[in-house]
Amino acid sequence: MTIRAIFWDVGGVLLSNAWDHTERAAAFEHFRLDEKEFQSRHEALVSSFERGLVSLDEYLQGTVFYRSRSFTLEEFKEFMLSLSQPRPDVLAFARHLAGCRKYLMGTINNESRDLNLFRIEKFGLREIFQVFVSSCFVGLRKPESAIYRLAVEVTQMDPEGCCFIDDRAPNLECPAAMGMKTIQMQTLNQLQSELEKIGVKV
Repeated sequence: MTIRAIFWDVGGVLLSNAWDHTERAAAFEHFRLDEKEFQSRHEALVSSFERGLVSLDEYLQGTVFYRSRSFTLEEFKEFMLSLSQPRPDVLAFARHLAGCRKYLMGTINNESRDLNLFRIEKFGLREIFQVFVSSCFVGLRKPESAIYRLAVEVTQMDPEGCCFIDDRAPNLECPAAMGMKTIQMQTLNQLQSELEKIGVKV
């Protein structure tokens, strides 16, 4: 079946991750936080955080500012946001595909609301994507099968006419089982080659 829709992960594919272990490690070092203490609190809140059930401020109150600090909430948030960096070559390629107007372009990603909205605005993602199936908007997270079903249902696409791109293999298992074409992102050249193999004109 001809590919009609391409869904993309955001962190690790188009941009750096928003708040993954690498970003958290940078914050531990910068603000001299106790990693073990933070991590136990993070694990208790991360699902709700990424499902949009708690705000960034609420998450940070529970993980960092449950006691007095030498830095402010705003300073910490500014540092968090500064960690988001683009992958310019991949963004340019995605923008090119969007400009061809041959494919519905969407995202399927796990991200908290505040960081997701910041990154959409900061990196011009509205100019590329028509739909954002973000965990914070839909209350579902990868690798849960329901988030992929929702993506094809709200776009009314046949799974076999969809491709999903992610950098993590476990996130590709459910969409592949549904019939979607899947690509594990490594490099732009590799991505373009694999898209060509399934008939996407790059």
